[in-house]
Amino acid sequence: MSAPDPSSLPIPGTLVLVDIDGRASGAHAGKTSDVILHPTPSSDANDPLNWSTARKQVAFGMLMVYCITAGFAACSIYSVLVPLSDATGIALGDLNAGTGYMFLLLGWGGILTQPFAQTFGKRPTFIISQLGHLAIIVWQGYINGPGDWYANKIIQGFLTSPIEMLVEISISDLFFAHERGFYMGLYSMALFGGNFLAPVWAGFVNDALGYRWVFWISAIQLAAGTLVLILFMEETNYNRGTTEISENHGDAASTSSNSEEKSSDKDAPALTTTHDVTASDERQLTGTPYGFVRRMAMFNDRWTTMKVFYTQMYRPILFLRYPVVFWSGVLYGSSLIWYNVLNATASLIFTDVYHFRASMVGLTYLGPTLGAVLAAGYAGYAADKFLLWDARRKHGVREPEDRLWLLGLNALILPVGLILWGVGAAKHIHWFGLVVGGCLTAFTSASGGAFALNYVLDSYKDLGGEVVLSVILVRNTMSFAVSYGITPWVVNMGYQNSFIVAALVGMVVYLSFLPVIKWGKGWRKASRASYWAYVRSSVMGH
Repeated sequence: MSAPDPSSLPIPGTLVLVDIDGRASGAHAGKTSDVILHPTPSSDANDPLNWSTARKQVAFGMLMVYCITAGFAACSIYSVLVPLSDATGIALGDLNAGTGYMFLLLGWGGILTQPFAQTFGKRPTFIISQLGHLAIIVWQGYINGPGDWYANKIIQGFLTSPIEMLVEISISDLFFAHERGFYMGLYSMALFGGNFLAPVWAGFVNDALGYRWVFWISAIQLAAGTLVLILFMEETNYNRGTTEISENHGDAASTSSNSEEKSSDKDAPALTTTHDVTASDERQLTGTPYGFVRRMAMFNDRWTTMKVFYTQMYRPILFLRYPVVFWSGVLYGSSLIWYNVLNATASLIFTDVYHFRASMVGLTYLGPTLGAVLAAGYAGYAADKFLLWDARRKHGVREPEDRLWLLGLNALILPVGLILWGVGAAKHIHWFGLVVGGCLTAFTSASGGAFALNYVLDSYKDLGGEVVLSVILVRNTMSFAVSYGITPWVVNMGYQNSFIVAALVGMVVYLSFLPVIKWGKGWRKASRASYWAYVRSSVMGH
């Protein structure tokens, strides 16, 4: 069969999100709602999109259990780096470099763990990850040299790599396009906020019991989290086919004269579709719902062929040629860099400059935690509401770039946060100024990551698992480079100069959303032929 004419293919990510005239036949979010469901759910009772609200919330809760317990275990050491260095003789630079290796493997480990999850299931992947992480944390309590530390952090990064991409993809398995931003915001809050909270309790544990108990208690909470996942986490993989190409291609094929009058963009999808799908709350589901034993089995089906398994190991690297994917990786990488900068310098600054004990260093993380919580509301709920408002303003059409306007706030407050943190430390301002700086910086880190993930998922939803991994590869490679060099950089340049440079670089990266808004749709349009070819070659749509 010959390949379709590229000009007849829909632009990835451009879709009708709001039914302005009540003429679209696709499934809606409710009897009285004008929001169109993307992707269109099947009629299968076992489709995660058709699960009850309570069941979806439990499934999302299990993702948060994994995210929080794994994140706590990985990040609890940040407030006790100096005591750990004193006790083990491992230089602070080596400790931070080991963290850099962990972040590198958190990304590149997904080359194996992501295809494994898409082929054999996300549930077993999450549980195996937790069990392996538990063993690694126990090992950390016995480390006494830099070689052991490097090896441990490399393995830890690989085993916990599902936290970097499988959580996001599981969210897209469960929720529709108009809901995804809210849950992605909560994920960012759990990832960043939980990781900022971990050093709070770790500081007190270190002062009361010693640094080894930081690892022991981390292992205990990992074991408890693993038990919860075994009992309640369900599989969210589902073979739904290439949903988006069917929806969008139908839209493009059935353009009406009414929609042409309303939209000046000849590439915008029409307000009607070729589907005859009734509203979601009126549909009769087919099939027998799986029983509890079937739903909790470790391995049930092989979701893709081994050929797809192997192709998914290298295709994320190929997708980096898409400007949207590469830029999303740079945006997320830059956002994570400032998070790493806070973690790498907090113990150093508050111990050397302000003479805080480890417990007091931990308490300073309450500022960044608050920033992560605020970011969840901004990049999640507020962004979803903004997207629906903007779609209604543009005759129901949603472009993935629409969400990026909200990055303007990040470009304004990140320089303030970094200057308060670094220049404030150099000038010995009151410690509360640094806490405020940490709060502002953490806000941009958490919200910037959420915007990057939502943008790439909105653009290339049918290959979500692979393009998210592409983004993570860029993000964590950047994070590795910075974590490896952060200590000598700050020591050689000084707090003031290094953080002024950081503030300028961060502001420039966030302001790059302006050219992306201008040219992003053109980039997606140029990629549509190869993108839909990749989608057709995939057995499972994401």
